[in-house]
Amino acid sequence: MPIKEAFSAQPALTVPPPLNRGERPVDVTRWPKPHTTTQIDMGLEDLIEKQLAQMTLPQKVAQIIQADIASITPEEAKQYHIGAILNGGNSAPASQMDATAQQWLDLVDSFWSYEEDQYPIPIVFGTDAVHGHSNIAGATIFPHNINLGATRDQALVTSVGVATAREIAVTGMDWTFSPTLAVAQDLRWGRTYEAFSCDPALVGELGGALIRGLQGTPGHEDFLGDDKVGCAAKHFLGDGGTKNGRDQGETDCDEDKLIAVHAMPYVKAIEAGVVSVMASFSSWGGQGMHGRRDLLSDVLKRHWRFDGLVAGDWNGHGQLPGCSPSFAPQSLLAGLDMYMAPDSWQGLLASTIQAVEENPAWLPRLDDAVKRMLRFKARLKLATKGRPSQRSLAGRFDLLACDTHRQIARKAVRASAVLLKNAHQFLPLSRDQRILVCGRGANRLDLACGGWTLSWQGGGDLAASFPKSQTFLAGVRAHMGADNAKLDFAENGQWVEKPDVAIIVLAEEPYAEFRGDCDSLDYRPGDLDDYHLIQRLKDQGIGVVTILYSGRPLWINPALNASDAFVAAFLPGTEAGALADLLFGTVQGERIDFSGQLPFPWPAFGDQFDVCSPSPSRPPLFPLGYGLTLKDRSSWKKIHEVAGRVSKDPCRIFDRGVAQGDWQFSLCDHAGQGGAIKVLTGRGVKALGGGLHVKAIDYGQQENAISGAWRAKAQLIFEYHSQGEIAVDLRRESNAGYGLCLSGLMEQGESLRLALLGAWSGLDETAMAFFLPLSGAVRQGDTFVIALKQFENLGIDLKLVRFLVIAGEAGASLTLAKAIIAPVTAGVV
Repeated sequence: MPIKEAFSAQPALTVPPPLNRGERPVDVTRWPKPHTTTQIDMGLEDLIEKQLAQMTLPQKVAQIIQADIASITPEEAKQYHIGAILNGGNSAPASQMDATAQQWLDLVDSFWSYEEDQYPIPIVFGTDAVHGHSNIAGATIFPHNINLGATRDQALVTSVGVATAREIAVTGMDWTFSPTLAVAQDLRWGRTYEAFSCDPALVGELGGALIRGLQGTPGHEDFLGDDKVGCAAKHFLGDGGTKNGRDQGETDCDEDKLIAVHAMPYVKAIEAGVVSVMASFSSWGGQGMHGRRDLLSDVLKRHWRFDGLVAGDWNGHGQLPGCSPSFAPQSLLAGLDMYMAPDSWQGLLASTIQAVEENPAWLPRLDDAVKRMLRFKARLKLATKGRPSQRSLAGRFDLLACDTHRQIARKAVRASAVLLKNAHQFLPLSRDQRILVCGRGANRLDLACGGWTLSWQGGGDLAASFPKSQTFLAGVRAHMGADNAKLDFAENGQWVEKPDVAIIVLAEEPYAEFRGDCDSLDYRPGDLDDYHLIQRLKDQGIGVVTILYSGRPLWINPALNASDAFVAAFLPGTEAGALADLLFGTVQGERIDFSGQLPFPWPAFGDQFDVCSPSPSRPPLFPLGYGLTLKDRSSWKKIHEVAGRVSKDPCRIFDRGVAQGDWQFSLCDHAGQGGAIKVLTGRGVKALGGGLHVKAIDYGQQENAISGAWRAKAQLIFEYHSQGEIAVDLRRESNAGYGLCLSGLMEQGESLRLALLGAWSGLDETAMAFFLPLSGAVRQGDTFVIALKQFENLGIDLKLVRFLVIAGEAGASLTLAKAIIAPVTAGVV
């Protein structure tokens, strides 16, 4: 669409972008102000004005764009004078997620343009160092923010920030997109572990503490010095309060709660001197934060007098109505100072230049954004720090996971573990006891670290990438002695000589952002094996200590009942072995104790989604701040084991990059069917015989779709798995005019065929009678729709649907963003 047509009227800069129907701007006068004194550095402001006067319009626009290393070369960045670079969660040198720190430093160095270019403005490099320098192999991976919230220790959190900043500086980077200041209200939210707490006061205190550790203290000599980095407080505003805990959704509250709960941590962040704030994907009042002028400009910049940088999130500007990742002047007009346009930077650069050329009234807003970017870079002292590889800490790889930083991490692990049960003072343990360590999480780093670890979603074998790490099993061995004959390890809990105590480490699979959103707080162990393991050992007369790795409190009552002691360890990171110190109650001969307190209430039911503000008639199992010590005299009264689990909608099959509810997907070709695929990362997954390659791709949002390329006859299979149920009954939906709706693109699809089946027979040609060609589906926008009646007409029993199969042959390709059963006539997709 031509830019002039996109904006029939040119809004004056004093008029906010139009709000959606039924909305109203916030009342700025009701918002409290930070206790800060704005000090203008006139010398700096004069320098910024001189730099601005020397810039052409294309250079100004380029200055407010940030591109991802996977989509831009150093040569392109210099050619276009791009202002900022980032490495996304799945971007790395040469796409090598376990690249060395030297490779990272070389990459950052290659983008530096200040010394060799006549354009005297350095580039800034940002990264998601959200729990340590977590994209770098060999770094210290600290416990996540949910753990830090359980410590309630500002000094410890500041020390985590200090150590993280030093390790970032080793690789020459300048800026971390941290801390998350979300006040999580619904534990179903997949980013709960990125939040310190549901208590806004605690979030503000610890957020400010982390900022001071990363940046230093404003007015002090160490502020943004050689061993410090800039912060981006995120995500402004209300991302922790979205309806039903859905990431990037609508914040479900009135303005009073928006102020009292979600805004308060940002007041503390500004008081701590944060130099940038990141806008949220979420919306409030029906309008996305990337387009809310009343909040970005009127509250944050004018009322709060924040003169730092307001940055966008990953193509967040493209989610506004009428916008796309490559065209979004509304965000600039609303107050965004930097577009994060990882893979859309070229189109956005061209369209924004054209937009300002055709709308000269927008130039003052562009100039203000550029000045804020220049001020941000000057505060980071990029010009004086010089080339990344020549900075004082650059290349000091001995600082990565050094003893000092590991000890800080170990202290954070010990301070954040919450003792929920210690019946009859079962803990501490003794080296004289025969101990069996078991459970999936006992010797796996990926489960201890969670998301945002090397890759965006986390997961994978991390042992080789973090050689200085210590799993929980290694921590127990350190206490018992490596050659201690009384220590056994068996993940499945099978033993030869009966132990006195079994320590079982349960764990959620790693996840990040929307892929971690869930429908129930019920802990979902695979086929209930975890619960069976605990009960089996208990029935054998063995004492049981259970440790849970999770990104949020979970309903896990059966395990609590069957265990003698239970520890919520959340996501402890690469020093998970420090948990053993607590179980034995000693560190280097000194007695220690549990001190962690719950940063969120613990649910009494799997459907207790209001647990952060529970009703008196339905209190939490454990309240906010709960946590036992070894000194506490406690017993245990058996609690109920009725989860109250929410039934999941079987009509939602696939969305946002993952199978939904009780659906899972796998691949099949001539070599057979592979195992269930939970999360696609890196280079994707191939069928056993290589006939089909599926990988995660962006489709409007980051990695919210999959792309399949057929190299031979193969199938993409979605299978419904539900405890006590074997099939989905779609007869009612068929009678009501529903259809199978697949959103995405069919690039080469003549051979692609679909079937809804009760029984699956692999590549059996005779079963193809029940398949319908995708090329014959009705197109509604980017969605393919086939009425369920068409499957019934083929003789398929819609009472017994268990499989959705997408079959294809060599040359076929398909992008799939969503698969649902929905009313065709209503166009619901």
